[in-house]
Amino acid sequence: MSRPTASSPLIPRAANVFPGPTLLWRTGAILAAAGIVAGAFGSHGLQKKSGITPEKLHAWQTASSYAIYNGLALLLVSLHPRFAVHRFAGPAIAAGSALFSGSIFTLVLAGERWKWLGPVTPIGGSIMIAGYIALAL
Repeated sequence: MSRPTASSPLIPRAANVFPGPTLLWRTGAILAAAGIVAGAFGSHGLQKKSGITPEKLHAWQTASSYAIYNGLALLLVSLHPRFAVHRFAGPAIAAGSALFSGSIFTLVLAGERWKWLGPVTPIGGSIMIAGYIALAL
């Protein structure tokens, strides 16, 4: 299956609609790759860092998994004729995933210095959920 393009007859859209399928595809690929790299780092390098507890490792793996899942979801969304040009869903999934996973990664690595980021995690999760709900509507 080939990726939809702006000239594809399956995707009726204005010339300057943001985001486009290509941006969603690239964002999905970057999120998935970042999640894989973070997961590998969590499994091999993070354990050697002082102050890393089993709870922090679990949080790191959760953030890594969500980055991968949302990256794969964006890859799929970018292939869909209707949702690849949705103005809210893709950006919400991408931004929510970045806030959710990114805040957890930062909290695990920086600890108390960045504890004010704690509320960002559920905000990112809520934005992510809103993006998926927008796909369903």
